[in-house]
Amino acid sequence: MDNLNIGKRLKAARQNRNLTLDELAEATGVSKPMLGQIERGQSSPTVNTLWKIATGMKIPFSSFLQEQGTEYTVVGLQEQDVLLEENGAMKVYTLFAFDPVRSCEAFYIEFAAGCEHDSDKHNDGVEEYIFVIRGKLDMILNGTKVTVRKRQAIRFEANIPHSYVNSYKNTCAVYNFIFYKE
Repeated sequence: MDNLNIGKRLKAARQNRNLTLDELAEATGVSKPMLGQIERGQSSPTVNTLWKIATGMKIPFSSFLQEQGTEYTVVGLQEQDVLLEENGAMKVYTLFAFDPVRSCEAFYIEFAAGCEHDSDKHNDGVEEYIFVIRGKLDMILNGTKVTVRKRQAIRFEANIPHSYVNSYKNTCAVYNFIFYKE
């Protein structure tokens, strides 16, 4: 992942909203020094940190990861930067960055056996759709466990704490679509 590009995108988004680093820190819950380091490309933010920033700024998570597309886009995983979380047990690939016409973004995610990832709640009106294409995944939605198997999908309002848990022996692969309501 290119820290400098994430930093440039963060700084541009902050300046477009006429926010100081102090104001951004207050809105996101991320410290001013950390935000400054990210903007300068001196720090590699975690998925949770980027989610906090995106949620606080009310912008799509993928706006930090990929340039906006053209009229059509064909992507492959080998062409995308992979974001590693949970010591490499979670691999996140941006397939389609936020599309302002459709208000959505799409990811391909792999969870290694034993991987657990907690996600902060998103803004009200944000929905997530998870399509399991390999293995099975336990979703913990506001404390309730729901198992989603291969060829199954789940949709949920993402304004609650939610976790992705692969407590199984094989890698789980999913498509994750996030829809933002205006």
